Amino acid sequence: MSRPPPGQRSEYRWFHAITTRWMDNDVFQHVNNVNYFSYFDTAVTYYEMTEKVVGLMDGPTHCVVAEVACRYNSSLAFPDRVNVGIRVTSIGRSSVRYELGIFRNDEETAAAEGYFVHVFVERGSQKPVPIPDASRAILERIKVGE
Repeated sequence: MSRPPPGQRSEYRWFHAITTRWMDNDVFQHVNNVNYFSYFDTAVTYYEMTEKVVGLMDGPTHCVVAEVACRYNSSLAFPDRVNVGIRVTSIGRSSVRYELGIFRNDEETAAAEGYFVHVFVERGSQKPVPIPDASRAILERIKVGE
């Protein structure tokens, strides 16, 4: 089975910087795989908060993770700086698919790539709800394709 080549920094629309921590390394002296998912979650949550896609702690809706995946291309290790690139590839009735690239220091090629599906839900019932028009417009700003 062939793998697609790693993505490039220029293919992403929005970035969030994260500094690796000593505790991110594992016994193999590189960032443990589980931390990449934390980087994804941090970047997407920061994007949604700062761009006002959804209120994290208030408002009638919030987002929950429905699906996440990661493909690793090369290693990270403390004290690397990480830049998580974000783009939206699909906006449905109640969900959005973010694609993410993790870039080590100033490298142009992704060390890891994955996706993160968020579902908009009613805060009380946790039932899916349509993405509000204002949120949809913000997500469209970083959408690629079509």
